[in-house]
Formats: sequence, structure tokens, C-alpha cells
Amino acid sequence: MRESVRGRELCVDGTFASLWRPGRVTTGSVWDALAAPLLSLPQGRRGSVLLLGLGAGSAARLGRALLPEARIVGVERDPHVIKAAREHFALDALGLEVILADARGYLARGKEKFDAVLEDVFVGSGAEVCKPDWLPEPGLALAARRLRPGGLLATNSLDEGARAARALRAHVGRPTAIEVHGYDNRILAAGPAGLCAQRLRAAVAAHPILAPTLPKLRFRTLPA
Repeated sequence: MRESVRGRELCVDGTFASLWRPGRVTTGSVWDALAAPLLSLPQGRRGSVLLLGLGAGSAARLGRALLPEARIVGVERDPHVIKAAREHFALDALGLEVILADARGYLARGKEKFDAVLEDVFVGSGAEVCKPDWLPEPGLALAARRLRPGGLLATNSLDEGARAARALRAHVGRPTAIEVHGYDNRILAAGPAGLCAQRLRAAVAAHPILAPTLPKLRFRTLPA
């Protein structure tokens, strides 16, 4: 854990893994973009969220603010990360169900369905950070099986963005991409009827919590 001009950061093996700005919900970065597609869920379909790669809770904190009544389950494989999140990032204040497990194993073993699955799993260190070899496939296929009808699947991608988009098309639906100024990450999301770049951008602009991050975000609906 370290303090910087951005806020309180968690670095794992030299990789920037989580950010918290005490007193604020948003990060002004990738985790805002990962949680933003939750706004596309219709009323009545906002009861449960599965977060794969909990880290110190950056996306979970925003998810809790956007869906205050939702059940949020966070899966994290590193007990040291969970310990740091509880000690330095107020994780327990978010009212999550925290599961210590490998995300692939959790997806493969379980049968419970969720209204949304947010995937934020990375391995490696520093400039070598990447997705594990089971993502995008078969990981996104496994995640799609855990969705309720009309549910949302969002993934935080780097170099594998094109493959992740193909996986979303195959298993969920037409993806919408969110790019974040200053970051190589691209969020890809699919599922709810009506999810598209124009509507999601409008929802973010109208939301009092997410609107300040809007100037950093670029939305694009990808080809079907």
C-alpha cells in the first residue's frame, strides 16, 4: 500500500491493482469504467453482482454506490490482498461477501446466477501484467453461464481485447467498449437489452456519482 497524488494505491508485484480516494467513491480511472455498465441493468435486474478479481475493492466500492441494495460477491485468490484491503481500504464497510478462491475454479464449480458479472482478473507483474491463459476463453464462457437472463457481463481487457469482444459476441451479445484516457485498458460489456454506447454515455452523464469521470471516458458500440 502507498499514498500518491492519485490516492491510496495497492500495488501487487509492481502492478497497480487498486485505488481508493478516501472521501470519494470514484477512482477517475479504469474501475469507474468497469462499474459503469451496471447502469444499463433494468430495474428489477439489479439484485446481485459477482466481481472476479476483487483486489482492494475499487470496482466493488463503485458498484455498491450505484446499486446500494444489491448483493455483491467478490472473489479474490490472494489472502494478502484481502488483508491489505481490510486494513487500508475499508473493504468491510462495503458490505460485500468476500470469497477467497481462484476465479476460474469458482466459476467452474458454482451454479448460482447473478444479474451482473464484472471480470477484473490479471496475473504477472509490472509491464508484464496480462490475463491468465483461461481468459478470454473459456473464462468468459464460464462467466456467461453464471448470468441470469438479460444479465450483464463486463471484462477489463488489455492486448486481448479483440478476442474478448469475440467471446462476448459468442456467449452474451453485441459488446460496447469503454476506453479510459491515459490507460491501455478497454472495458467491454454486453448483455442487457438496449446496452449501447450512446445510451450508456447518457446514463453516466446523468448520474451524480459517475458524471465527473465522463470526460475521461470514450464509448463505442462494436460491430455485431
